[in-house]
Amino acid sequence: MPLWRPVRGGNAFEITVSRLAQAIRLGLVGAGDRLPAERDLAEQLQVSRVTLREAIRALREAGFLESRRGRTGGTFVVAPVTGEVDKGRKAAPKAKGAAELARQMGDSLHDALDFRRVLEPGAAGLAATRTLTAPERQQLVACLAASRDRDPTTRRVADSRLHLAIAAAGGSPSLAAAVADVQLALDRLLVAIPVIKKNLDHSDRQHTRVVDAILAGDAAAARATMEEHCDATAELLRGLLG
Repeated sequence: MPLWRPVRGGNAFEITVSRLAQAIRLGLVGAGDRLPAERDLAEQLQVSRVTLREAIRALREAGFLESRRGRTGGTFVVAPVTGEVDKGRKAAPKAKGAAELARQMGDSLHDALDFRRVLEPGAAGLAATRTLTAPERQQLVACLAASRDRDPTTRRVADSRLHLAIAAAGGSPSLAAAVADVQLALDRLLVAIPVIKKNLDHSDRQHTRVVDAILAGDAAAARATMEEHCDATAELLRGLLG
């Protein structure tokens, strides 16, 4: 099965979520089908069983999968809910709302993700080339600390503020405005998808590496880490929302 090809890159969790979700969306694993055994699937994807379990947990929370116990148990694909028939399986409310938003956005979702992939790494790299003032450095550190908030009602705002602070540190008002536009375009979707602890941990580490690289004046590292961060978000959104 092509989608079970080995996972490569630094975003193993997000890519695993995306691969599993895409396999379900494409019908390669049909409604009611059981996923391959954990050991076998982890070997095919070449990820740790811990990463695979976390990806499966995320997809359960998003309404894609369910676990059953007993001799015939395992992890099964949830049958889609139609307007006429509800077989007791319902998509997670947040995932359902995000999917509707993605449908409304259409091609603009992929356009925003592609634009962000070019824009934000450039902004981070530019910020690292500048000699930042003490207030600018303090602002980055303060925004980084706030972005680690795990309260879902405030974290998203703090996350956006960090990205805007990074863009502002580049010293280009036009660039900062463009980053604000792309953050706004994706904000409703990022708020609507399920909160996944593994993804939050990974995001926090990437944010820290980006800010550390900017403060150290390492433009290549700042750019590369922001690319990795944007790729992780894109994998998660494209996997969960199609």
